[in-house]
Amino acid sequence: MDVPSHRRAVLEALLVTFLWSTSWILMRFGLREIPALAFAGLRYATAWLVLLPWLWRARREVKALSRSDWGWLVALGVVFYALTQGGVFLALTRLEAAPLSLVLSSTPILVAGAGVVMLREKPGAVQWIGLLLAAGGAALFFSPASTRGGTLGFALAGLTLCANAAASLLGRAVNRRGVGAPIVVTGVSMGIGAAILLALGITIQGVPALSATGWGIVAWLAVMNTAIAFTLWNRTLRVLSAVESSALNNTMVLQIAVLAWLFLDERLGVAGILGVLLTATGTTLVQLRRTGRRGAAARPQDPPPATSRPLERSAVERGLRGRS
Repeated sequence: MDVPSHRRAVLEALLVTFLWSTSWILMRFGLREIPALAFAGLRYATAWLVLLPWLWRARREVKALSRSDWGWLVALGVVFYALTQGGVFLALTRLEAAPLSLVLSSTPILVAGAGVVMLREKPGAVQWIGLLLAAGGAALFFSPASTRGGTLGFALAGLTLCANAAASLLGRAVNRRGVGAPIVVTGVSMGIGAAILLALGITIQGVPALSATGWGIVAWLAVMNTAIAFTLWNRTLRVLSAVESSALNNTMVLQIAVLAWLFLDERLGVAGILGVLLTATGTTLVQLRRTGRRGAAARPQDPPPATSRPLERSAVERGLRGRS
C-alpha cells in the first residue's frame, strides 16, 4: 500500500471519520426494523466474511496461536465486539445519536484515569485543562432539554463507555504481547464477537426478517464503514502523528451531531453545540501526553484488507471513541 502525502492522509482520515459518523445515522434507521443485537451481529459477521480471504492467507499463523493467545483474542472479541459494539446498538434504541456519541467520546478520559490508578501516570497541566473543558462541555450539552432517553438509556451508555475503555486497554495489552499479525487479531476477535452477538440476538430477539433496505444498510456498514474505512484509517496512520489522528477522530462528535440534526431531526441548541466543541477539544488535550511522546507517525492499527478499522493498530488499541 503506497504511503499518502500528508495532505492526502488528512483528507482520507476526514473521509473515514465521515463514514464512521454516518454509521450512527444508518444504525438508527436500521434499528427501526432490525433488533439491536442481531443487527450488530449481522454487521460484524458480514464484515468478517469480507476479511475472510485475508484471514485465510494467514491460516498458518492462526494455527500457530497458543492457548494463551486464544485466551487474549477471545477476551478481545467478547469485550470489544460483543460488549462494546452490542452496547452501542442497544443504547441507540434508547438514546439519540448525538448524546451517545458524546458519552463514548469520553473513552480516552476514562483510559487516562485508569492509567493514573494502575500505572501511576499523573496528568500534566494540559491534561487537567482538557479534563475541565470536557467536563464543562458535557455539563453544557446535557441540559434538561437534551437528555431524552431516560435512566435506562444513559445506564446502557455508561456501561458501553466502560466496556469501550476496557477494550482499549485490552487491545493495547494484546498488541504489546504480539499475539499475532493485525489481520489475525482483527479477524479472530471479530469472528468471535460476531458469533456471540448473533447467537444472543437470535436467542433473545428471534431471527430478524430484513427488508431489502435493511440488508442494504447492513452491507454498507460492513463493507464501506468497517472493512474499507478501517483500511483507509490504517493507511493514514503511516503518515499522521498520533495527536493528529486523535484530533481528526474527535471531529466525529460534531459530525454526528450535524448529521443527526439533518437526517434524524435531533436538534441541538447553542449550549449543546458549545458542549460538543468543548468536549471534543478537551478530549484531544487529554490525549496529548499519551500520544505526544511517540512523536510522529502512529503505527498502523489492525486492519485487514485493509481492514476495517478494527484493523489497524487494532482498532481496539485506540478505542472506539465514538466511531462505529
